[in-house]
Amino acid sequence: MTDDSEGTAMSTRPSVLFVCVHNAGRSQMAAGWLAHLAGDRVEVRSAGSAPAAEVNPAAVEAMAEVGIDISTQSPKVLTYDAVEASDVCVTMGCGDACPVFPGKRYLDWKLDDPAGQGVEAVRSIRDEIKTRVEGLLEELFPEGEAEA
Repeated sequence: MTDDSEGTAMSTRPSVLFVCVHNAGRSQMAAGWLAHLAGDRVEVRSAGSAPAAEVNPAAVEAMAEVGIDISTQSPKVLTYDAVEASDVCVTMGCGDACPVFPGKRYLDWKLDDPAGQGVEAVRSIRDEIKTRVEGLLEELFPEGEAEA
C-alpha cells in the first residue's frame, strides 16, 4: 500500500470536525480541548459556515486559563472536503449549513454561543465543551486507549 490516497491514515486515527457558525468560539474551544486531551491520536479540524475575522478573545482567554493556547488559530470556512475527510462531524448551532455525507457520524451539541459574552460567561461554555469532548474520546477509544 504505497498509495496515500487510499485513506489508510483515517482507519488508524479518527478525524473529528467541529463546526459552528463563526468558527470563533465553540468550535475553536472544542478543537483545542480535543487536541489537548487526545494528542496525536485524533486528527482535529474546525470550521464555520460564516467564519468571523478572528477567534473570540473571551474564548482565547478562557482556554488560556486552563493552559490551552488557541490564540494562533484563525476561523476557517466550512468546506465539503473537510466534512468528507472527517469520521465525526460535531455541529454547534450551524443549522443545515453542514453538508451530510453517508457513512459519517454526526453529533449536534446544543451549546450557548459565546459571541459577545465576557470571559465569565464563556468559562461555563468551555467547561461544558470539555465534558462533551471527554465523552467523545471515551466513545472513540472505548477501552481506555485515550489515556495511553
